[in-house]
Amino acid sequence: MTRAVCTGSFDPVTAGHVDIFERASRMFDELLVCVFNNIEKKGFFTVEERLRFLREATAHLKNVRVASFSGLITTYMEEQDAHVIVRGVRSVKDLEYEQNEAYMIRHFRPEIDTVFLLTRPEYSFVSSSGIRELIHFGSSLTGLVPECVEQAVKRRRAKERE
Repeated sequence: MTRAVCTGSFDPVTAGHVDIFERASRMFDELLVCVFNNIEKKGFFTVEERLRFLREATAHLKNVRVASFSGLITTYMEEQDAHVIVRGVRSVKDLEYEQNEAYMIRHFRPEIDTVFLLTRPEYSFVSSSGIRELIHFGSSLTGLVPECVEQAVKRRRAKERE
């Protein structure tokens, strides 16, 4: 069984992320989508909210499991008996960053491979940080995030207006 891991902050998960999950789920027996819980940073959405969004957004993918972790990805992968990391890349800039990360991981765990999936052009401009900016200014998120995220943002905005 080939188990792969796709990690990120997913704060929030975007339509581009879901596209990568769908494509990777067809390549591997099991895909673990993991929220990296950076205890040094306060997220826009809580880890619990991000996990819920990811579970809803990937419910149609039967071989996808959602979890969170803190610490080194190599430790998590060893615990999960996973040997492949999946990374979505939108641009050359993303690729350069992810390539360096892959080399660092490979230095410590040579048995771990990284697979890069190019983001589809229609999602190449979508990022979680961009989505957070749109949320801040009250812009529409339609088509950029899963429906569950869009609805959560609408509920949050309504609560703030009360």
